[in-house]
Amino acid sequence: MNAPLPAHLLPRLEPRPVPAAMLEALQAQFGARCSTALAVREQHGRDESPIDAPPPEAVVYCESTEDVAAVVKLADRYAVPVIPFGVGSSLEGHLLAVQGGVSIDLSRMNKIVAVQPEDLTVTVQAGVTRMQLNNEIRHTGLFFPIDPGADASLGGMSATRASGTNAVRYGTMRENVLGLTVVTASGETIHTGTRARKSSAGYDLTRLMVGSEGTLGVMTEITLRLYPLPEAISAAICAFPSIDAAVRTTIQIIQMGIPIARCELLDTHAVRAVNRYDKLTLTEAPMLLMEFHGSSASVAEQAATVQQIATEFGGSGFQWATTPEERTKLWAARHRAYFAGLQLKAGCRTVTTDTCVPISRLAECVTQASDEATAAGMMHYIVGHVGDGNFHIAYLVDPAIASERETAERLNNQVVQRAIAAQGTCSGEHGIGLHKMDFLVTEAGAGAVDLMRTLKRALDPKNIMNPGKIFAL
Repeated sequence: MNAPLPAHLLPRLEPRPVPAAMLEALQAQFGARCSTALAVREQHGRDESPIDAPPPEAVVYCESTEDVAAVVKLADRYAVPVIPFGVGSSLEGHLLAVQGGVSIDLSRMNKIVAVQPEDLTVTVQAGVTRMQLNNEIRHTGLFFPIDPGADASLGGMSATRASGTNAVRYGTMRENVLGLTVVTASGETIHTGTRARKSSAGYDLTRLMVGSEGTLGVMTEITLRLYPLPEAISAAICAFPSIDAAVRTTIQIIQMGIPIARCELLDTHAVRAVNRYDKLTLTEAPMLLMEFHGSSASVAEQAATVQQIATEFGGSGFQWATTPEERTKLWAARHRAYFAGLQLKAGCRTVTTDTCVPISRLAECVTQASDEATAAGMMHYIVGHVGDGNFHIAYLVDPAIASERETAERLNNQVVQRAIAAQGTCSGEHGIGLHKMDFLVTEAGAGAVDLMRTLKRALDPKNIMNPGKIFAL
């Protein structure tokens, strides 16, 4: 069982029961695709966060935009909350039914709608996952680079403005979503953006929806940018005497303008975890895992320059992976670091942060976060997309020991406050959800959050779209 919902979030547990008439209407329209079975509801009422909340009262498996619109129109009629559900991989309580309601499962909306290789664009249904997309477009010589680790749905990735290991070169979902089909709170279907690379036509509704965490509408189709597969790819790992040395190497790489595609930090604990989980033999020390994209000549030049910089900071044991099989093995281990870390402490859950800071402040922020966790005796590990100033520290807590959760939350608060003081952010990619609502006020200010509330009330006057997330109304 997860840890209980933090006390400061309890007032938001104000369920709005689903009327019997609405349930009857859903079951009449969707038949077996509308479930009230407890096991199904519980599966849709939890994510990877350490927070517990009651499950939704019903789950509807939608297969089209029209299905989603039908559910939302009923929810609007009865003023019942709806919560979009992709694959359940969120980390901040985004999909928890804190006010009850209906979970809209989009996993069956998994079709590639249209591929336009000549324009480097693709349109997909929201339930398509990133790995599915790349597998299905491989024959075009193109790929979609945003990879948050989990095989998340592209709808969920858009809703949380996700990024991942390639963000240092290719950006985040914010830069790579061109247009959307969205079902609004009234059940109306709208289209935002176009397949053109830019537009100055009116308000940028696409950017408003990307990162809105399901609180303004349900995304059902997404048009994305694609990129040519690089001519040459090379990956490398390098061990360092300290976290500080590894991060300072990263800072130097970025400040010199080297177009590195991926630059990931694993601290000693993270390396130990992936060694055990994936049966690897990596040196158990702070490590950078890097990747270079481009022509054969440019990749070789980038790699040589980076190796020279790393050596200046004490980096050693460079290992190169140039074949697809070798690279896949390394990156698969990195992407499974979250689950590998859970194996370090039996039965644990994680309290995870994902601050992002200006690159010049990264070394001090990562080092202090590590030192504070060690001093508190808190089991933890650190991984980070350090190429763009984003790092995660995962505190491993026993859900049965309240003091461990309290210590983790205190440490997490220190990490976030330090990031905000450095003019960084409380969330580089996970989003706000439930867990970071108070931090958003600290970061953005009361005035900015009030403006967000104004937008929310205007677009969702009955507060049915994933209520209780990002901020309290």
